[in-house]
Amino acid sequence: MNRINPIYLGGLLLVVLMLFIFKLSSAKDELSEVKESYKTTAKLSTELSGLKDVYSQKSKTQKALQRVLRLASLRSADLKQKTKKSGVVISSESMDINALNSFMGKMLNGAYNITSLKIKRLSDEKVSLNVEIKW
Repeated sequence: MNRINPIYLGGLLLVVLMLFIFKLSSAKDELSEVKESYKTTAKLSTELSGLKDVYSQKSKTQKALQRVLRLASLRSADLKQKTKKSGVVISSESMDINALNSFMGKMLNGAYNITSLKIKRLSDEKVSLNVEIKW
């Protein structure tokens, strides 16, 4: 009566083996999920690093913005520029549609961090504009 039945030992070993196989398969699944997560995180960090290089250069952004504001098509727009420590606010009370198209084409195709953009239609040919750019 003191002896353990070998069938019970075999059954116990079989259950332990099945448990280890189940844990191993779940660990493999978790590893594959972590690898995918790492790939997406690495891709995102590379993209963010590139964006930081583009948007963090204050002097380059200021020079490019001044070049845009000196365009001949924008001289009639009467653009007012308020420079702050963290950015610039460009506004115009009355601007014609052609000047607005030229300005928006340059702003949206450039590397500017536009935080606020308000365009209000005053008439068929005139609009008011308020743009805030941060650096």
